Amino acid sequence: MAVKPSIPKGTRDFSPTQVAQRNYIFNTIKTSFELFGFQPIETPAFENSSTLMGKYGEEGDRLIFKILNSGDYLSKVSDIDLSKKDSKKVTSQISEKALRYDLTVPFARYVVQHQNDITFPFKRYQMQPVWRADRPQKGRFREFYQCDADVVGSTSLWQEVSFVQLYDDAFSKLKFTNTVIKLNNRKILSGLAEIIGAKDKLIDFTVALDKLDKIGIEGVTKEMLSKGISEEALKKVQPLFHFTGTNQDKLSELRTMLATSEEGIKGVEELQFVVDALEEIGLQSAILKIDVTLARGLNYYTGAIFEVEIPGVKVGSVGGGGRYDDLTEIFGLKNISGVGISFGLDRIYLALEELHLFEAVVLSKPKALFINFGDKEAMYAVKAIKVLRQNKIQSELYPDAAKMKKQMMYADKRNIPFVILAGSSEIAKEEFTLKNMQSGNQQNCSQKELIEILKNA
Repeated sequence: MAVKPSIPKGTRDFSPTQVAQRNYIFNTIKTSFELFGFQPIETPAFENSSTLMGKYGEEGDRLIFKILNSGDYLSKVSDIDLSKKDSKKVTSQISEKALRYDLTVPFARYVVQHQNDITFPFKRYQMQPVWRADRPQKGRFREFYQCDADVVGSTSLWQEVSFVQLYDDAFSKLKFTNTVIKLNNRKILSGLAEIIGAKDKLIDFTVALDKLDKIGIEGVTKEMLSKGISEEALKKVQPLFHFTGTNQDKLSELRTMLATSEEGIKGVEELQFVVDALEEIGLQSAILKIDVTLARGLNYYTGAIFEVEIPGVKVGSVGGGGRYDDLTEIFGLKNISGVGISFGLDRIYLALEELHLFEAVVLSKPKALFINFGDKEAMYAVKAIKVLRQNKIQSELYPDAAKMKKQMMYADKRNIPFVILAGSSEIAKEEFTLKNMQSGNQQNCSQKELIEILKNA
């Protein structure tokens, strides 16, 4: 018995309906990207290993899919290296390329490589798959899409304002209401760590603080104490555990708390600019919320931090991003600041599915199916189909002269709204019999009438 074929763990097949639904998300986000002036770029599915390795930390390097060199890839490896079973040393000799881990590092490489051809500030969007050798589990795959937009070459806070508007626009188009766009600033987190005397434990402080909504005040307190943050420092941070009120209330309280921290005050001023601008401009349906516990990869971001959630849906964040300095420094190009966001396609899909917002997504299908009565009749039908397609009417011929029942069942299963019959009698009169599959009504019509009916149906 033949072994049933399968696909690698962490990858997925998508049905026609699922592809239509995913394309709906892609097209909606793409429309918003282009509305806001972003230009598309694409980078190769695989990069030189030297481009990717060492950019994501030891854990990230472990999750990068390596590609074996072509031909006899072991021929250049010495017997000594093989006998030692030193995987790192051997890998560097047998693999010079790897599948991209994300879109950010390839984008940094792109900017440096094409810097003389780019007009700065450079606004790019990218919607491509990435690969990670992670352990597959619910909501985590080894192959998945990222939908990123970034601006590099500008430190203006108007970019942050624009990205909040972009999120608002895209999620409004996807029919989400009351989407929560969380906002914080890395400088505020640094300032908070400074005023409680835990600047040397900035990472531990913020990693614990970021878990407030997951493990509660008691859990955060316990974790901070275990990391060596003193009880006296925790007393100073207590107000953060009960941070409520409007965005302006929070900004006012932060300004008081961070009065002695120059960096912290700078973060508050940046946040104030973004909040004030958006309050004056207004948002379509999203809610802007300052969240001082938001960290999102503290080492990576240097200014604003974004995260997006859909209330009432347990899928986690559906978007995130922030300001980063010197993105391109890893490739030798300094002083290029940037800010960017990402949309979580798979989580957005789950949220749309859970909230039944896919109902408006229509699977592409013909408007009309011509019944096949034989080669002579098929030729008559194909000539008519050519004219219909010239008039932007999707139509097709059933390929085989099968029994009428089989052809009608095919049209029914594919939800094709009209069936067209053109037998010898119709051909003799140069007309067609049009059947409405929903009502069952039939009518005879000329080709011109057929076009008008199908166009208006």
